[in-house]
Amino acid sequence: MTPSIAAAFPVLARLHAAAKQDSRLRFNNLLHPITEAMLERAYRALNRKAATGVDGLDWKSYGEQLAPKLKDLCDRLHGNRYRPQPVKRVWVPKDDGEERPIGITSLEDKIVQQALVWVLE
Repeated sequence: MTPSIAAAFPVLARLHAAAKQDSRLRFNNLLHPITEAMLERAYRALNRKAATGVDGLDWKSYGEQLAPKLKDLCDRLHGNRYRPQPVKRVWVPKDDGEERPIGITSLEDKIVQQALVWVLE
């Protein structure tokens, strides 16, 4: 866990300390420590110039009315109502003529994924 993330979100530092103290400790809900503030920081950490997601939203358009959107997202996470959208599979040509697959996710899914990375670190 990076020091700046631990300082910004003390709950993650407490979880990290508890896990280090007892390696047998089990966590049954990794979404619980995610807060609106963490989701906002995850949103701001995303690449602003990335292509639109499968939901048709880019960084700037999602940022309009950001606070209510993040509150709703946090409520869905904590209420077990959040469902990630299907990933769109796209094949990108390589220099040698072959193709490689990439997955395009929704912007909301990217936000949740980044927050979960911080929880898992």
